[in-house]
Amino acid sequence: MRTSGPIRRRHFLQGTAATAGTLLLGSNLLGSRAKAFAENDKLNLAFVGVGGRGGSNLKDLTKDASVNVVSICDVNGTTLDRVGEQFQKARRYSDFRRLLDELKDVDAVVVSSTEHTHAFATLPALQMKKPVYCEKPLTYNIQESRRIMQASAQANVPTQMGTQIHGLPNYRRVVELVQSGAIGAVSEAHVWVSRAWGLQSEADAKRHRDIVYVTDRPKESMEIPKGLDWDLWCGPAPLRPYHEVYFPGPKWYRWWDFGNGTMSDLGSHWNDLPFWALKLDAPKTIESFGDKPHSEIAPASMTTTYEYGPREGMPACKLSWYQGEDKPQIWKDKGIPQWDSAVLFVGDKGMLLSDYNKHLLLPEDKFVDFKRPKPFIPDSPGQHEEWLNAIRNGTPTGSPFSYAGLLTEANHLGNVAFRAGMKLEWDFKAMKATNCPDADRFIGRQPRQGWSLG
Repeated sequence: MRTSGPIRRRHFLQGTAATAGTLLLGSNLLGSRAKAFAENDKLNLAFVGVGGRGGSNLKDLTKDASVNVVSICDVNGTTLDRVGEQFQKARRYSDFRRLLDELKDVDAVVVSSTEHTHAFATLPALQMKKPVYCEKPLTYNIQESRRIMQASAQANVPTQMGTQIHGLPNYRRVVELVQSGAIGAVSEAHVWVSRAWGLQSEADAKRHRDIVYVTDRPKESMEIPKGLDWDLWCGPAPLRPYHEVYFPGPKWYRWWDFGNGTMSDLGSHWNDLPFWALKLDAPKTIESFGDKPHSEIAPASMTTTYEYGPREGMPACKLSWYQGEDKPQIWKDKGIPQWDSAVLFVGDKGMLLSDYNKHLLLPEDKFVDFKRPKPFIPDSPGQHEEWLNAIRNGTPTGSPFSYAGLLTEANHLGNVAFRAGMKLEWDFKAMKATNCPDADRFIGRQPRQGWSLG
């Protein structure tokens, strides 16, 4: 893997324009064909990140008897040693760049590192035509997402973004209802989540044990936890003095240096449902509302409205996202059940309300005698098994990078509009907000010296 040299933005944008149409056309495909593996072959997997979500992915994937753990990597030496005791034959790495240099006996790669390093672990694997499972969000920014989509299209190997809710039966039944016209033509959808990982008040911070109250980036340094390679943890991001406001746990999500707050995290799960059901791709405009943007920390509460044009027999529509204290007006007026987090589809024949595991057709009395469509989206064995099956048999995955990349871009655009402070007119092919040149600085960034997507 190349570890030096800047990203050449002009060259990157030219490549983006050349392939943008292909990416959009492929955005609703449910998978790609893979090299077939014999059913009795072992699948040699490498794991980048084996704590937290990485540990969960490792546990779930190794339930399959055909999986062989060849390599493991984590910047936390304590975690690496603990997992290494369980998989004693696996090679151990603290720097995933070294792991990626040694993939000859590896069939596929699982990326579960922090958000700001996803693209840097995923891209080299794709360039070597290795199937990749990457946790959500797929990338840290839009520039990286576009690069990963391009590489995925060129590699033509099975890919999956880790949005496990996508594989549950409820989402499939909701998509079937919307796409079969149960509530008519859908002109608007609303998504709200009560989580507020961002610039909380002191009172909010006290209610959340994982949050250390802070209003600005700390300049002082704290003692680095034993076993943690802080330089590698920062990776392509700016090297900040170690502080407990970043690590351990999900604290880093709040900081623009390392994450993108609630939107990129939960947007991967909740915006996934309208994205899938309404066949969304690239929005035409994006506008975000909330408190004054902070230079270092993502917002706790925010509302974003996306405008989409007509798509595959569906009318133009608006999608609105609300996080933290923000909620749709119909929810505030108690015109619908007061679900804490949910998705509401508004059609010309009714409404559909859904969370992860259940849904309602509204008004309920109107749909008492409603006959549901016969299921036409097969149930999933689970996202991990989908990906393994794709590697073996060439069957589809539920959230391939062609789809997940566009979802990730849309979520990031909500934050870009918030930080830019104006309604953006989005040119997908040029990867630019045509009315706001200042937004460019939030679309991509120069990685720290020694790190490159070149």
